[in-house]
Amino acid sequence: MSEFINNSEHRVKILKELILKLHKGVSVEETQKELKKVMGEVPYGEVVQAEEELIKEGLDREEVLKFCDLHSDALKGNLMSKFSKEIPTGHPVDVFINENREVEKVIENIRKLYPSENFSGSPSETLNEINKHFNLLMDIEKHYVKKENLVFPFLEKHNITGPPMVMWGKHDETRAMLKSAFSVFEEKENVDMETLNGFKEFMFEPALKSIEEMIYKEENILFPMCIDTFTDIEWYEIDQQSDEIGFCIFYPEKRWQPEFDTNKERMEKEESKFKLSTGSLSPEELEGIFNSVPLDLTFVDKEDKVRYFSHGTDRIFQRSKAILGREVQYCHPPSSVHIVNQILDDFKSGKQDAAKFWINFHGKYVHISYYAVRDKAGNYLGTVELTRDIAEFRELEGERRILQYDN
Repeated sequence: MSEFINNSEHRVKILKELILKLHKGVSVEETQKELKKVMGEVPYGEVVQAEEELIKEGLDREEVLKFCDLHSDALKGNLMSKFSKEIPTGHPVDVFINENREVEKVIENIRKLYPSENFSGSPSETLNEINKHFNLLMDIEKHYVKKENLVFPFLEKHNITGPPMVMWGKHDETRAMLKSAFSVFEEKENVDMETLNGFKEFMFEPALKSIEEMIYKEENILFPMCIDTFTDIEWYEIDQQSDEIGFCIFYPEKRWQPEFDTNKERMEKEESKFKLSTGSLSPEELEGIFNSVPLDLTFVDKEDKVRYFSHGTDRIFQRSKAILGREVQYCHPPSSVHIVNQILDDFKSGKQDAAKFWINFHGKYVHISYYAVRDKAGNYLGTVELTRDIAEFRELEGERRILQYDN
């Protein structure tokens, strides 16, 4: 029969009927068979159009959200979703896809930690390791926020409202699942094998599968649709605003340059210096200063997100650009997060302005200090972390009053 369904309007009509049958209780398996029999492969655009029309015809948005995963399951194997053109390296879609690959690696690593039939390890230690990977997985928030704040507005500008609404709802469901998963990590001291398996079945796997379902929807529906819809100017705006939100685990070392003239070189030359209260500095000068002093500097803003780190030649604690935009709590081992939170809470409340530690680390005597950053009115702006090896200072004696280079 599929040879007769060669008209897009008829295909959308059939697809709507099949979606409504899903909502009325017809199984995913039956729907998949019917799709294959009647339509063969379904273009992603017709899936979007069918859902848009159903919503306009009165199908409740919450109903669409509720059965969104059923739609996805029914369409798997039947969805024709290849990109209409090659995606350049560093393009926002290329970045989104690379982020997905990194997220999948984290999910795979979590599943490798699940106890096997012959497991003889410690359930508590295993839960602690899973916790560390879930910390990294929380970077998915930046991926979702970029979609919500940068991609969805352009879709709505093009009068495509159904997919953004449904996907935003699924983001929130995933966020809730991740939050629930984190609630169990506090139990690691008393966890046994039965409890760990329960966490896996009812907490961890639902969250991981929710993330995987979203990856499928993005790469088979959302991103192909955006590539066919957005102009290069719109993609450039998305690219330029992505840095402020940050990147999910992956950081694009090569950035996309559109073919049209962005006047980038001219704008860089005309860029004004930072006007400070005691002088002015160009971005190059400012970054050069931070990178030349023998201190590792990291700044966390008032929302607890990492916004900057210096990149000197001999960092004590290595940093990756992937941490930019990540909540600082997820950059620390689970065992020390409570200390991080206490420092931040005391800084925000005004109770304290500094916290200092010193430790032996890889043959170095490391001094770590945290300082509250405030504006002139005393309002909390964030926290700066300074780290350096102070072993040489412990050995100083007498005075040095004449020029003498150490190297």
